[in-house]
Amino acid sequence: MKVLILGAGEVGFHLAKRLSQETQDVILIESDPDRADFVSKQLDVLTLVGNGASLPVLGEAGIADAGMLLAVTSKDEVNLVASMTAKSLGVQHAVARISNPEYYDKDSALSRERMGIDLMINPERECAKEIFDLLRSEIATDVVPLAGGRVQLIGLRVKTGAPVEGRTLEQLAAELEGHHYVTVAIVRDGKTEIPKATSVIRAGDLVYLLSPSTEIGDIASLAGYEPSGLRRVMIAGGSSEGEHLARILGSQGIECVILDHDRRHCVKLAERLPHALVLHGDATDLDLLEMEGVAGIDGFVAATARDETNILASLLAKTSGAQEVISLVHKFEYLRLVPRVGIDASVSPRMSVVNAVLRYIRKGKVVAVANLTGIDAEAIEFTVEEGSEITSKKLRETHFPKDAIIGIILRGNDMILPRGGDQVLSGDDVIVFALPSAIPKVEKLFA
Repeated sequence: MKVLILGAGEVGFHLAKRLSQETQDVILIESDPDRADFVSKQLDVLTLVGNGASLPVLGEAGIADAGMLLAVTSKDEVNLVASMTAKSLGVQHAVARISNPEYYDKDSALSRERMGIDLMINPERECAKEIFDLLRSEIATDVVPLAGGRVQLIGLRVKTGAPVEGRTLEQLAAELEGHHYVTVAIVRDGKTEIPKATSVIRAGDLVYLLSPSTEIGDIASLAGYEPSGLRRVMIAGGSSEGEHLARILGSQGIECVILDHDRRHCVKLAERLPHALVLHGDATDLDLLEMEGVAGIDGFVAATARDETNILASLLAKTSGAQEVISLVHKFEYLRLVPRVGIDASVSPRMSVVNAVLRYIRKGKVVAVANLTGIDAEAIEFTVEEGSEITSKKLRETHFPKDAIIGIILRGNDMILPRGGDQVLSGDDVIVFALPSAIPKVEKLFA
């Protein structure tokens, strides 16, 4: 399928990279000549310089025979005009990245339904939901709900002295027979491994597990953590992400404190968030953080507009004793840095857009897709259709890619932790964890 991507920023670049790895025909349109030149040297995609909302530019890019347009520039208006133009020219799928609530609220005159755009993605709201899931999990670097919330993919770092340290997965399966989880990836020294039975868990490893949601609480102690409750959260920065998060926390009865350096913005936030305590102050002021009780806080979220401020504020909060610290990160290159400096987790609004787009692109047999901030991998949930190649043999006889693993098979109300003698049946939901190189082969097996 030919895919036109508007905008070669962080989101457009990452989408173009991922889709080109999966042999999609990708054409990238970027208005900045220097950025377009950079992308053309980094990726094996056709890059055009021009305004993505311009009809001649879209015509030059081959809009007439494109199957999908992904408008992900930083400008809402460009994304809206380009998407509407694409739909009027017969493009089957148009996706727009939109931040302004005036454009995506259902009652708006410019809503998705009224303009005929297939999908509008709001990065700030998606990001706030992800942060809340991380706060609730207490120990996770990533949390992704799958199978309608019945299963969770969780990433966590193994502490020294943890019960799982030094054990192979085969040993753990025998010793922890009552625990129903599957280790789908191990990240060590920045390298991702799809594990085998002989793989050993070491202290400092970032491990990714699939587990029934009802058993997530049991995993903390296995990794060396003592679980605690979420009662009070401090948010550094009254950004859109911070405000959305405060609303979610308030709806759950969780105490929330917001710090922001702009006095006028604090007044507006206080009016819009009656259940939150809004304070005027600098998130990197250690004296202020300590005075407001950061040492006893259950969760600290750095959500300013500047990555550097977020990372510094997170480090100050962590060293002062905050239980769980999460940093908002806009630049993709910083995502791998955050866990290395001691911050518990990072969330990216731009990665939230990527995840939402990939979920839409693969809809149909694919129920859900999750791109993870810590590693270059995806969790994909398939609904197995009759006649799919994966149903023809037992798993041990299937030539499943080595850089992918079947984590859980859902059959009605049953959750099956797959073994070699199991066979996937039509109607099953199957959760697969895969590196990019394996995704085309995996999709073929489920086609």
